[in-house]
Amino acid sequence: MATLAVRDNQLHTYGDYLTWPEDVRYELLDGVAYLMSPGPDLAHQELAGEIYHQVRGALSGKPCRAFIAPLDVRLPVRNEVDELIDTVVQPDVMVVCDETKLDKRGVRGAPDWVVEVISPSTASHDQVRKRRIYERAGVREFWLVHPADRVLFVYRLQGSEFGKPDTQALEGDTPVGILPGVVIRWDDVAARLPVGDY
Repeated sequence: MATLAVRDNQLHTYGDYLTWPEDVRYELLDGVAYLMSPGPDLAHQELAGEIYHQVRGALSGKPCRAFIAPLDVRLPVRNEVDELIDTVVQPDVMVVCDETKLDKRGVRGAPDWVVEVISPSTASHDQVRKRRIYERAGVREFWLVHPADRVLFVYRLQGSEFGKPDTQALEGDTPVGILPGVVIRWDDVAARLPVGDY
């Protein structure tokens, strides 16, 4: 299983991040700058795009808003100013219901719902590091979608921790637990996914 490269052996803040070239994408997790993959594969884009499309349509006219990567989400540990925040992520798909978390830079604070589509180069990063970050930040519901295995893991915040994930195949419908009336329909998009190793 591949792992993401780190930028260097220093700890960084969002203030540093803002000075880096825009043509190279990083995520900051507790100050460590992880180089993002050069470009997502077809299955990743199919799934992320379709989930975003379905959720955005379902939320039309409602106060919650859907977003798709790349969009910076700053996750302060306490109430530090932006430039001192050491965790900045770019979820594949997210929903934010509190408009006060939105500003010109993106999102400050935990989204309500986050989806990460796993690719071979990001698997351990998403499943371990980012899951812990989302849990600590208070993301209410976190989905990990595995295109190769065609499996979905749904984590829901219980108190301050994610409980054991619900697991299902990418078929039929899956309701988003924290968004009443929002359902992701898998059958059409699953039929378009490439077959074999990817």
